[in-house]
Amino acid sequence: MRPSAAIAIAVTTVAVLLGGTATASARPSAHDLPRLPAGFSLGVATSGFQVEGDNRDSNWLRYSDSGRVPERVGRAVDFHDRYAQDIALARATGATVFRFSVEWSRVQPAPGRFDPAGWAFYDRVVRAVVDAGMQPMITLNHWVHPGWEVDRGGWNRPGMADDMVAFGEAVIDRYAWARPSWVTFNEPTEYVRREVTLGGLAPSAIGIMTDGIVRAHRALYRHVHARQRDAVVTSNIAYLPIPGVEPFLEDVFPARTRTTLDVIGVDQYYSVSAGDVSASAAATGEFWRASQAPEAMYLVLRRLSQRFPGIPLYVVENGLATDPSGRRPDGYRRSDHLRDTVYWLQRAIAASIPVVGYNYWSLTDNYEWGAYTPRFGLYTVDATTDPTLTRRPTDGVAAFRRIAADRGVPNGYRPTRAPVACSLVAAPDSCVRPVTVP
Repeated sequence: MRPSAAIAIAVTTVAVLLGGTATASARPSAHDLPRLPAGFSLGVATSGFQVEGDNRDSNWLRYSDSGRVPERVGRAVDFHDRYAQDIALARATGATVFRFSVEWSRVQPAPGRFDPAGWAFYDRVVRAVVDAGMQPMITLNHWVHPGWEVDRGGWNRPGMADDMVAFGEAVIDRYAWARPSWVTFNEPTEYVRREVTLGGLAPSAIGIMTDGIVRAHRALYRHVHARQRDAVVTSNIAYLPIPGVEPFLEDVFPARTRTTLDVIGVDQYYSVSAGDVSASAAATGEFWRASQAPEAMYLVLRRLSQRFPGIPLYVVENGLATDPSGRRPDGYRRSDHLRDTVYWLQRAIAASIPVVGYNYWSLTDNYEWGAYTPRFGLYTVDATTDPTLTRRPTDGVAAFRRIAADRGVPNGYRPTRAPVACSLVAAPDSCVRPVTVP
């Protein structure tokens, strides 16, 4: 079965469950741990600027090279020349979805001019993903836009949205044959925040960028479905575990675009609980010091299923950061975090929460928007000191491969970490209705 068909089956199954045809007695309890269903998508994720190298002039290349962030991007991990190797590594893990982005600056280096060499690169990537038996998940904008757009004013200019739509439609027209799933904008709220923080967007133009992204998303959604009727389109939420803040952020984009979201995409990484402020380490770039409570995945999915009833959920990104040595102060290992997280995904399915897919961030270590110090990869790559850029498997590779082969963790599995007493990830509900491990 093609992965795109699997997503469609999963979405249909969720719709049937939400329609009430399943009786309460037929649903598995939390004591049962159903395997990930046949239609469940299990993928790995990357993004163009963070892995490709050989980057073309863009807002982020300028941020990188101007000293506004700690480290220059350089050649990243050279996915541009090693894409075939990385796609083969992804397939060997058992992944059924491979997420990547098409860099606007690579295919359109000047207004009105597309570069055949840029297209040819992504032609090869899409073909390699499909030939490997995986479904492409294509992100149209992962926070990067061309330098010529910066010179025109970037998102300070309302016309930027029209340019983004024209670029996105060209990508959709070219790759609809591969039946990908689509992410229009990666974490749009965070995109806006970073543009303001790094000087690309005037605070007075936040409304222009926000409205422009909403308008562009809606137009791209319509174009995808005109070319690929069974497509699944989303724009993923950056879920911030900050009490009182996340509900507001959910209204900025998802609430305005919900009629043009086939799934609610969410990126979930960190947790926060009463008396624990280590999640703030993520704001300083020391992601490996940020607290982890794997049941946060369940709580986030439960909240979103209540906030957006009737729409399936897809975890577009989730992962664990370590320092360059592969360690964390709390001793949490990538393999344990991955198994624990999948346990809570299976618990969500047991509770009829409509989650239909999960992507691990990321396949390899990469350029984490200004630094190579945080390591998220299933395969570690030392981009700053190893000229060979050798991909070395972490303990997460074997764990991912076993999860893919077994469709989850076994029924007797118990997480390595007990749920925290009062998680504030989805407060107050998460404290009023805490989860336990039977």
